[in-house]
Amino acid sequence: MSKRNGPRYALLGLFLVALLATLAVTLQRTPETAAPAAASRDDDKPHQLESLAELNDQAPSRRKLDIQTWQTADGAKVLFVEARELPMFDLRLTFAAGSSHDDGVPGLAMLTNAMLNEGVPGKDVGAIAGGFESLGAEFGNGAYRDMAVASLRSLSDVQQREPALELFEQVLGQPTFPADSLARIKNQVLAGFEFQKQNPGKLASLALFERLYGEHPYAHPSDGTPASIPGISREQLQAFHARAYAAGNAVIALVGDLSREEAEALASQVSAALPKGPALPRTAEPQVPPASTTHIDFPSNQTHLMIAQLGIDRRDPDYAALYLGNQVFGGGGFGTRLMSEVREKRGLTYGVYSGFSAMQARGPFMINLQTRAELSDGTLQLVKDLLRDYLASGPSEQELNDAKREMAGSFPLSTASNASIVGQLGSIGFYDLPLTYLEDFMAQIQALSVEQVKSAMAKHLDPEALVIVTAGPKVEQKELPPPTDKPVELPTGVPEH
Repeated sequence: MSKRNGPRYALLGLFLVALLATLAVTLQRTPETAAPAAASRDDDKPHQLESLAELNDQAPSRRKLDIQTWQTADGAKVLFVEARELPMFDLRLTFAAGSSHDDGVPGLAMLTNAMLNEGVPGKDVGAIAGGFESLGAEFGNGAYRDMAVASLRSLSDVQQREPALELFEQVLGQPTFPADSLARIKNQVLAGFEFQKQNPGKLASLALFERLYGEHPYAHPSDGTPASIPGISREQLQAFHARAYAAGNAVIALVGDLSREEAEALASQVSAALPKGPALPRTAEPQVPPASTTHIDFPSNQTHLMIAQLGIDRRDPDYAALYLGNQVFGGGGFGTRLMSEVREKRGLTYGVYSGFSAMQARGPFMINLQTRAELSDGTLQLVKDLLRDYLASGPSEQELNDAKREMAGSFPLSTASNASIVGQLGSIGFYDLPLTYLEDFMAQIQALSVEQVKSAMAKHLDPEALVIVTAGPKVEQKELPPPTDKPVELPTGVPEH
């Protein structure tokens, strides 16, 4: 329920148009717009890569973004990138309207967002869905801890653009929150809570956030609780919408086949359709919790292990160093310290991962995995030891260089499509990052030394201050197998949930 997508099937025509446009752009490329490797060729045909060796350890090229920004008369922040390659545009509005603003009513933000496209004056949910579908447009929305979002993808031709925008503005600015839809969505959410009772990983996650955040707004789940959802009224949704979906609380990200003049008019039009009001206050910082270990007894073959502590907020100056350091420790998939020691050498899990979730206030640093129940105590201790050793020694020069090279190769994907760009713009605007953030981030990553990464990781993480939650059966524990190049077996069965 935290994410709801609009109609999709009508997008087939849009995608066909996009494909034709892409082919046209490809066929019309000049030598100047071809890959750098083709610049020294005598002919004017684009060079096709025949071997990875041709990359010569150079990162793939990335789209250069000319990010333009301004503020609408109603107070919304706008970030715009003109992209003429395809005859379409992506629009994304980000509001400080996540569950951290539930104000003691867990699930209020989620229900408000989920109800946006359930009714507007003169149109029910079916008419709204049919309206977007008939225009070949797609509406999307979702609510999370920090934010709530609403998005529109449409063809940029004025005959499709204007009616799609008009309907989008009604959905955002004039939702009616019909009673029958509210009852239906509440029932769906409550049914989801029942399903969660059969998911040990979800139970562990819920318990972890409660223990990590205590009385802080991040402690309760974005979807609310079985106790809170039934009592949420239509009047509460209306009041939350008027306050949290105000123009002054919005970031408008826009990418596509539009001129600056058209983008300004579009942003002003959308902003004017929203309720009037200022930005909501930033989420307060949480208190550091005491170290603790909690076990949830659950009848399963495997035990879920979740290990966490408070990390950083999104604007912390150590963000790049921590991101890179975590890539070496447990964030980069195969080849990380955790995967090498826990999976590859001992066969204790299918996957083990770590990561910083940097949010408006301090988000969690988390390590999660699942393993055979009879080896859970030993696996937990192994992971704790690996974290302690990593904080003490830091990454090796080779590990850091490998992580830098991997990030340089994958980072172009962050701007590979209009949809990915509009997401980046939304984050830049919401977290008040500089417009040059994407370029700055990779430059910072490449300049980091082993000592800088080690210092940042040790500064923000404490192996003696972990909040741990496990979920699985109580069984007699066994000794861990010794490390080997050929572990005897991986955990039985597929990963649960």
